[in-house]
Amino acid sequence: QVQLVESGGGLVQAGGSLRLSCEASGRTFSSYTMSWFRQSPGKEREFVAANTGSGRTYYADSVEARFTISRDNAKNTVYLQMNSLKPEDTAVYYCAVKRSAIVVQSTTHYDYWGQGTQVTVSS
Repeated sequence: QVQLVESGGGLVQAGGSLRLSCEASGRTFSSYTMSWFRQSPGKEREFVAANTGSGRTYYADSVEARFTISRDNAKNTVYLQMNSLKPEDTAVYYCAVKRSAIVVQSTTHYDYWGQGTQVTVSS
């Protein structure tokens, strides 16, 4: 059974940093796209960052140059280093994986999702 478990969320002041982790189990995802999405109350889930099986990375404009996605295939884990956090980054952050490396910014066609971890940035 595949499981994605996120960790590392919490409360941080604006300008601070957090590092999220998402550990996958149940199969190997080294060739999969591993991504992060986030959702704030009353808003749709939105793309944050993706790392494809070939190592190509994609970022939402709103997080470019502040967030970095990386992965450790030996640990079946994807990370999201978040720096210079802003109150508008407050959301539940979800990791997701899918087989393909196309249209990674869309929530559709992702095969597995984690349960989410809360990130709250105070002003």
